Order: sequence, then structure tokens, then C-alpha cells
Amino acid sequence: MDTSARREQPLIAYLAEYAWLPDAPAPTAEVLIEVADGRITGVTTGADAPAGVPRPPDAVRLPGLTLPGLANAHSHAFHRALRGRTHGGRGDFWSWRDGMYAVAARLDPDRYLALARAAYAEMALAGITCVGEFHYLHHGPEGVPYTDPNAMGAALVEAAAQAGIRLTLLDTLYLTATVDGDPLTGPQRRFGDGDLDGWSTRHDLLKAATHARIGATSHARIGVALHSVRAVPAELLATFAEHNEGVPLHFHLSEQPAENEACLARHGCTPSQLLADRGVLSPTATAVHATHLADADLALLGGTGTGVCFCPTTERDLADGIGPARELADAGSPLSLGSDSHAVIDLFEEARAVELDERLRTRRRGHFAATELLTAATSTGHAALGWPDAGRIAVGQRADLVTVRLDSVRTAGVPPVGMFFAASAADVTDVLVDGRPVVRDGRHVTIDVPDALRESIGAVTR
Repeated sequence: MDTSARREQPLIAYLAEYAWLPDAPAPTAEVLIEVADGRITGVTTGADAPAGVPRPPDAVRLPGLTLPGLANAHSHAFHRALRGRTHGGRGDFWSWRDGMYAVAARLDPDRYLALARAAYAEMALAGITCVGEFHYLHHGPEGVPYTDPNAMGAALVEAAAQAGIRLTLLDTLYLTATVDGDPLTGPQRRFGDGDLDGWSTRHDLLKAATHARIGATSHARIGVALHSVRAVPAELLATFAEHNEGVPLHFHLSEQPAENEACLARHGCTPSQLLADRGVLSPTATAVHATHLADADLALLGGTGTGVCFCPTTERDLADGIGPARELADAGSPLSLGSDSHAVIDLFEEARAVELDERLRTRRRGHFAATELLTAATSTGHAALGWPDAGRIAVGQRADLVTVRLDSVRTAGVPPVGMFFAASAADVTDVLVDGRPVVRDGRHVTIDVPDALRESIGAVTR
């Protein structure tokens, strides 16, 4: 069936050697994808083409496998500066956090713009067309606001624009250091707004300024986040959730056993139960990590349709543990993926790790089909970030296309359906975001990414 939409605007046609279409169990050969005004306007397969109708002579050939744009649903851009710098001792999450705070203390809006621009450009090279930035580094040293109280958030919005990808800025409420309500100290003071009213005032300014700067339908949207149950007092959870109903709302959940133990001691319940009782869990909410869950937590998350974002490369890098991915999916929680601390930026690795970690946890194979991993890396992630019109190669969807080589040393001889178990970010050759070429022949079209990373990381680690 020819699903081409008839439009007056000029079309750009792409002929994919293989493309992974919605609901298909495997990639389809010879797919014509037509694009206009940043949207997919036509998808025609070889079997659907009318007899005798030739392909457009000016169609751009995409050799390899073309996928929908990948969605990175959980990022802390400044953590990119820590890659390879936290492995000198045994340590754990909490010792790693000390190094993270040291980098945070050195950032200002200009340095943050440079570092995030480089990290987002690296994401583009990896086929990521949209990122959810879990943003809590709000203020200057000692927690003193900048003249523009959202200077750091504005830097992230600009960084995504320069890197050529879309952004959902998850503006984070972060008020306390522990579940018991200890005050923020040291670099943490940069994260806090004093109280919920202080956060709300700054957040409203952020929304207004972003809308005025880039418009309502451009590359960035504003969502919200609760950092964790240790960073937001329980009495504020219900008000926060009510005021942000229908908006993408993300939160770290049960990343560490210590968080669960503190919540049980303070509130007599798990973090999942605490959030459920306060109305935080919902289909527009996403729990990040969800590593250490009780059986009742699975039912709470799945029963409310709350999404879960797994970040396997970070979770293994920090020795956090392996979360119950299959049980969560079966309970009703849509799964998305994130690169979190950017130990690597590679959504292929994140996707296959969901399956491979399940194998380690259960000593059995075959938990997730390739199509489920594709969905987690694409449409579910975009939806979790408030972009439901992205992540599928279909008419009306945003024209995000990612082409992967089938002839590299990793992918040669591998059937296209096996790409999530073979390919890496290095195999991405071409990326379109909203119909705009951002990566060609494996290179970013405007940014020398290695140089940008070296310079911006050096500025905050010297």
C-alpha cells in the first residue's frame, strides 16, 4: 500500500536499503521514505510500489539499515566529564558522587554550554535525535542565583540547538540532602531553590523565557523532575504532582538500597509506595533506574502505567545492580533507555544490555525480542519526553532517520534484525532530525566533536 501524502511542498526522497517499520518483526528491504517540512509524508515498500513506477531519480540512497531516531530519556550532560576518571579505587555510588560534585562546582553557564554542546553532539553521532536532560544544576556557587536565574537551563537549550537535536529539559526540584530532611551543603547548594515556591517561581520564568526565545513548537520542551525521595520532602510530593499533571515528570527511584532503607525508616514504606500514595505515579511519569524493587513496587508502577527508564551502562559502571526489566514490562510499565552519566553514549549498547543483564540475573536467554528493544530505544523514549509524534517511520511522524552500516567489522554478515545485538554507535553513518541532516558519513555536519569534548572537559577537570 502506498501511504504517500500528497503535498504541494517539494519532497526529499530517501531510498533505504532496509528500514525498520512500525509493527514489523524485522526490517523491510527497499523502502522509499518521503520527507517535507520536517515530517514523513510517504512510506512505500518495494512490494507496495505500483508496477512500472520507477523510484524518483533524485532519491538519496541510504545504504544499510535505517531506524527511527533514538531517544535518550535520561541524561546528566555534565557527567560526561567524568568518563574514565572514576575507576582508580574500589568505591561505590557514593564515592563516585563526590567526583561528580567536584565537576559541578567548576561549571558556569559558558562552560556548561560548551560541555553540553559537545555531549549532545556525541549523542547525535550515536543516532540520538532527542534527549531528556535531568537538570538540577540551577544556580551559581554557594547557591546564589545568576542574574538570569535560569542561565544554566538556557545554556542546555542552546547547546541542544547547536548540536542539532531536540531536548526535553526536565527541570528538577531538589531541596534536601537526605530522606530525613538534612539541608543541602557544599556544591549541593547550587541545586536547590529553597522551597517549592522558589522552584515554582524559577520554573515559570524558565517556561516563559524558553517559549519567548524559541517558540512553542521548536527543538526544546520543558518537563519537570523530582530528584528523588531523599531530595524532596514527602509533604510536597502531592502538590508538585498535582500542579504538573499531564507534563512529563521524571524521578530517580530505588537506585540504591540505602535510599530504600532510609525511606522505610522515615516513612514506613518503600519509595514507590510513598510516591504512589502522593499521586506521583501516572502514565506521564517515568521512574529512572528502579533497580531495587519489592514485588509490591512492580505492581504499583505497572498498575499506574508509570514508565521506567533503564540506564544499564551507568548502572553497571556504578555497581548499582540489575533491575527487573522483564517483570516491569509485564506489569505494565513501558521501558525506555538513557545514558545517564555517559560512561558510554550508545543506545545500541543500552538496548542489548537490557536483555543481556536479564540473562545474567536469571541465567536464562530470550527475555526481550529485538522489536521490544527497538521500541524502548525509540518511540517509548520519545513519548516519555513529551514527543509522541517521533520514534516511528510512518506518515505524519517527525522525520528522524538514523542509518547504520551493515558492512563494518561489527555488522558484516549480521542479518538486519540482529543489529541491536551487533551494532554500536560507531556504525551510525547518517542522521536526520526533523528532516535536517545532522550527521553525514559518520561526521557531525557542524561540530568537530572530539575537539569540542577535549576542550570542554579540560576546562572543568584541570
